[in-house]
Amino acid sequence: MKTILNPAKSAWKTILERPTKTVDDIEKTVLQIFDDVQKNGDTAVDKYTSLFDGVQLKDKLVTTTEIEEAIQAISPELKEAIRVAHQNIWLFHKSQKTEKVAVETFRGVFCWQEKRPIQKVGLYIPGGTAPLFSTVLMLAIPAQIAGCKEIVLCSPPNKEGKIHPAILYTAHLCGVTKIVKVGGIQAIAGLTFGTNDIPQVYKIFGPGNQFVTVAKQLATKYGVAIDMPAGPSELLVVADDSANASYVAADLLSQAEHGIDSQVVLVTTSKVLIEEVSSEISKQIAQLPRKEIAAKAMENSVAIFVENDAIALDLINEYGPEHFIVATNNNAFYVDNIANAGSVFIGNYTPESAGDYASGTNHTLPTNGFSKAYSGVNLDSFLKSITFQEITKVGIQGLGKQIEIMAETEGLQAHKNAVTLRLNDLK
Repeated sequence: MKTILNPAKSAWKTILERPTKTVDDIEKTVLQIFDDVQKNGDTAVDKYTSLFDGVQLKDKLVTTTEIEEAIQAISPELKEAIRVAHQNIWLFHKSQKTEKVAVETFRGVFCWQEKRPIQKVGLYIPGGTAPLFSTVLMLAIPAQIAGCKEIVLCSPPNKEGKIHPAILYTAHLCGVTKIVKVGGIQAIAGLTFGTNDIPQVYKIFGPGNQFVTVAKQLATKYGVAIDMPAGPSELLVVADDSANASYVAADLLSQAEHGIDSQVVLVTTSKVLIEEVSSEISKQIAQLPRKEIAAKAMENSVAIFVENDAIALDLINEYGPEHFIVATNNNAFYVDNIANAGSVFIGNYTPESAGDYASGTNHTLPTNGFSKAYSGVNLDSFLKSITFQEITKVGIQGLGKQIEIMAETEGLQAHKNAVTLRLNDLK
């Protein structure tokens, strides 16, 4: 983990650069696979599953028997943990429901807005080095609350052609309607175009590696919406002398172990803390089963010393972290003034891991600086707002003249006529 002292503002962009490839490096591969899947459907999907995942599947749809086996394979302790997490996530997302918004904007003109579920959604659940069954909770629960009719889950198979039982158990618990053993670019392409085995969906959700992120962005060119560009995990911790160095180190490592392209950043007003955290990282990383992954990610990471909280806040908003931990004597300053962050964790006893699993908030969040413009996944992500209006005779007589004038000024005579005909009939 590199240490940088008092960097000039002109250098912030460079030192905060993410360790990701450019879209140009990846897009050619993604385009090739999309084209193949669009033309050849499941044949192409199966080919890339064999190539990238090293397994040939007779059937990529998960059966009822496989789900039953997964339910039996999960320990009672894990089932209870998932149940508690499910309850908290359900409560938090259920509370986000809003009522119909209605107003009489003009005498006799009634306008209202109602929300309707997106009928077909695709959930991408990473497998790879870490089977993220927690992401199933984060995506399927709000989809279920929203009332989505089709919830299709795609996750890469292991070398035995199976999906981790915790993913299958959680998917079953959360009402997923179809589970497909497919990952990577080919999964996103399948959800985009539809195949015999993979239903075409209207919106795709879920995190993934850089190839999955670019594939999701490409899907939008074919009329499929996405939740956000969510790539490799990242965390920024702001801390001072009041912080517990071992906690800070543990939080940094918790994100570093996600993958070699993850990034963690420490911003602090204490040079002493940097030394203490570095020492703790060295101690803790040696005990991690995924220490090689974490160590590689730490090469992409940086500790930055700044003179005061105001400078720290400016730097953090420039970075726009996915996860943001605040452990300072002045937490309220950061909480009140943060503008760009996916999710914020406050105080010494709020590890980012809580949000990843069980506190209730969603962990599918914008990365790579997209928190400047994107929200994390929430209930509204699975809903569409539809507006309605009803105009009475009194309403069209009162508002009609204004509509006529505006339409005529824009040179749209048919628009004006649609009003004029009605007004004439009411004379």
